[in-house]
Amino acid sequence: MTLDAPLRLALYQAVDIALAEDIGTGDITAQLIDATTTASAVIISREAGILCGAPWVDRVFHRLDPAVSIQWQVQDGQAVTSNTVICQLQGPARALLSGERTALNFLQTLSGTATSAHHYAVALKGTACQVLDTRKTLPGLRLAQKYAVRCGGGHNHRLGLFDAFLIKENHIAAAGSIQAAIARARALVANAPVEVEVESLQELDQALAAGADIVMLDELSLADMTEAVKRTRSLGSTTKLEASGSIDRENVKAVALTGVDYLSIGAITKHVRALDLSMRLTMSA
Repeated sequence: MTLDAPLRLALYQAVDIALAEDIGTGDITAQLIDATTTASAVIISREAGILCGAPWVDRVFHRLDPAVSIQWQVQDGQAVTSNTVICQLQGPARALLSGERTALNFLQTLSGTATSAHHYAVALKGTACQVLDTRKTLPGLRLAQKYAVRCGGGHNHRLGLFDAFLIKENHIAAAGSIQAAIARARALVANAPVEVEVESLQELDQALAAGADIVMLDELSLADMTEAVKRTRSLGSTTKLEASGSIDRENVKAVALTGVDYLSIGAITKHVRALDLSMRLTMSA
């Protein structure tokens, strides 16, 4: 997986903030070790999952001491099993000790995100439906978690409030109607995707008539989602349908089989559980 310029900038900023909050004025415990002492270390997985976050680990140790070298045995997006050696590190012992927790925080969190996305992507195999993330990301890690979702086989929804319209209930109320909200969106930014959240089949009909690019079916029953797909297709509409709300690993396949194009699941990034990884250090002779 490649890192574009915005993601790389976000990575640098996140690492700087994380190191500053952890090390502060200096790692006093690491100073117990002579500055000239070198060491080697390995990062090992303690459970199965999808790896993600190698560039963040590289950046952590590069910022602490460019003399640290890292050889990766597993790349972002690849699967690991329990007791897999993920990478080998070599360099000044102080830098390895000071960077351990920050590096693992990034690697465990992003690997947990990628693993969660992978579980949903696997569940959707055999369907034409794609799993999407949402804006329910950890503060400061929006682009990082969206990268992790892609590493896990998922897809990204809009990045933020700036790159696509998502017209919800309060927007509709303020604009006066679904039609008025969509018309205003087209006038404001002609080339931005316009998505409308609906809570009933009647609102779906209005969104289709107004020419929404995507309609989000919020908390609709399986029967209503099936009917929504039928109505949309019968019109020959190119509008995409996205299911959202109360979707988990138990019902994700059933929702996909209604024929919707996308499933958006906030839990992928919001309820992320860190993958169990550890770092083991060996002092050089």
